Amino acid sequence: MKMIIRRGAAIGVLALLLAWTAGAQQPVDKIKKIGDKLIRETPFAYRLILPGRNPWFNNLHFVDFGRTFGKGKAAVAYAYTQLTFPRDTVITLEAAHNDACKIWCNGSLVYAKKGNQDIEIKRDERSMTMPGAFTLHLKKGSNDLLIKSATSGKEWCVFLQPPSEKDAVAAGPRAYPEIGLKEVKQVDKSVSQLADWLVIGPFAPGIDTARMPEKEIRFGTMYPGLATAVTWTIPKTEVLGDVIGAKEWGTTYQWNYHNGGVAWAMQQLGELTGEKQYNQWAANFCDFQMEGMPFVDYQVNGLRAYNSANAMVINSRLLDFTLAPSLPLIYRLRKENGFKNENLYKTYIGKMMHYAQTGQIRSEGYTNYTRTTPEEYTVWVDDMFMGIPFLVQAGLYAADPAQKKAFFNDAASQVLDFSKHVWDKGAQLYMHANYSQRPQVKLPYWSRANGWAIWAMTEVLMALPRDHPKYKDILALYRTFSNSLIRYQAPEGFWHNVINRNDSPVEVSGTAIFTMAMARGVRLGWLDRKRFTPVVEKGWKAVASEIEEDGTVHKICIGTMCSTDVDYYMQRPFFDNDTHGSFAVIFAGMEVQKMMDAR
Repeated sequence: MKMIIRRGAAIGVLALLLAWTAGAQQPVDKIKKIGDKLIRETPFAYRLILPGRNPWFNNLHFVDFGRTFGKGKAAVAYAYTQLTFPRDTVITLEAAHNDACKIWCNGSLVYAKKGNQDIEIKRDERSMTMPGAFTLHLKKGSNDLLIKSATSGKEWCVFLQPPSEKDAVAAGPRAYPEIGLKEVKQVDKSVSQLADWLVIGPFAPGIDTARMPEKEIRFGTMYPGLATAVTWTIPKTEVLGDVIGAKEWGTTYQWNYHNGGVAWAMQQLGELTGEKQYNQWAANFCDFQMEGMPFVDYQVNGLRAYNSANAMVINSRLLDFTLAPSLPLIYRLRKENGFKNENLYKTYIGKMMHYAQTGQIRSEGYTNYTRTTPEEYTVWVDDMFMGIPFLVQAGLYAADPAQKKAFFNDAASQVLDFSKHVWDKGAQLYMHANYSQRPQVKLPYWSRANGWAIWAMTEVLMALPRDHPKYKDILALYRTFSNSLIRYQAPEGFWHNVINRNDSPVEVSGTAIFTMAMARGVRLGWLDRKRFTPVVEKGWKAVASEIEEDGTVHKICIGTMCSTDVDYYMQRPFFDNDTHGSFAVIFAGMEVQKMMDAR
């Protein structure tokens, strides 16, 4: 069998062994297949859709009277729906609205608030909180819900939701009522499939003046309205822009950290190979997001489509949607000048650099970032990657020496402070998270979360001056962690999804990150070459075995919340091509290739 060495100089026995075990292909050739698949299959476009209907009252629902009836005059209007539940129950709802509002359930008044006021919704990381709250006593079967909303002529909208669970992992399935019109006998199925609410108005102002809908709901009847006779109809239906071809795990060009990670990987794959199409894909990703922000802002703040495509690019408070997906933007600013949309990039990255310094919440008394999800305050090991690599890139990008130093210092301090919360000294592994209010609680050692930790360490070690006062401590932690991980590598080269559980399935994304981080360590002299080269070799062989010729990547764990229940992690579904893993695989291939070429 003839083997072709593409990089000129001999690359040694290790390279030949790695090439053989990876199917007679060098690592870079394997990962180029992933890049080629991304180029073939990513549309970077929106498609127009009708808003999706969620028949369960388990999240935000709203009626935008202003878009249906217009604004500018004082008026009242009504909205009607049904809540259906298989048994008698009691639920709590939160409410937000402008001006005065009344709500009835089965004819009984359950909520009333008067006065002129603006809509107040507090948006958190993955949830919203509303100022009003009330209780509904639902009987078995269908229950009528009637809203009366007043406007002084400005805003005119009512929001309802059950209190947010903040994405906490439930011990069992939660029961929610069904919302909609399908049980209303006088409403055709075609209408109930299009809208959850019926509305009628506008009527003359007066929240306490009883109108006909409060006394009797009749269809096919005209009511005396504010300026003319009115009847029941559905709220104005808006057309939204959505991503194309989304799978259960998502799609390749939504605004989030793992797709930003793909673009970051594609930039560096283009540099490594000298092939421009990979960097062009990354540029297309970044341009699509920056050029599309006015449209996304319109959908979020104009149409109130808070969960619409790429909505989290607008004023998110979560690192997954702020610093981490910004990595390809700041990386491009570092590497290129005078490109299309450069000013858009600079404006956005300036905002993110400020957010990195003062916007993201941190643990009290520490430098590390923290979250309010699922409870205040939870330190996630994931956030070592969600925030620290951006701090490193910001330090490399900053022109002012003082600012550069500040970003590097912050990155170094955070590595060590995160570890004070989530590093388990006994297991010498990272817990997925730590609850600040319950620090004694231990969470499982999820593979990809441990990967985020070691990845962040390597980014800091590559950028930090060796005489930095925290360099040696970070290097020692990296070495301790790397030596600990060796114990858990399966014979075929993988790591298990729950690292210390051999009955947990083996998984690609964590394996790829560990392989990448150790390949860096071998190449840059942080790790003993003799000890760690076989580990890297086995890791890459395992990862490469899950890459198909068409670029498909198998065995990637879906995105995962944090939980104390190890069975939750044991049972997480795996998907093909989930970008949580595919971008890690690209980085792994690049680092193994660099390690080989450095021999």
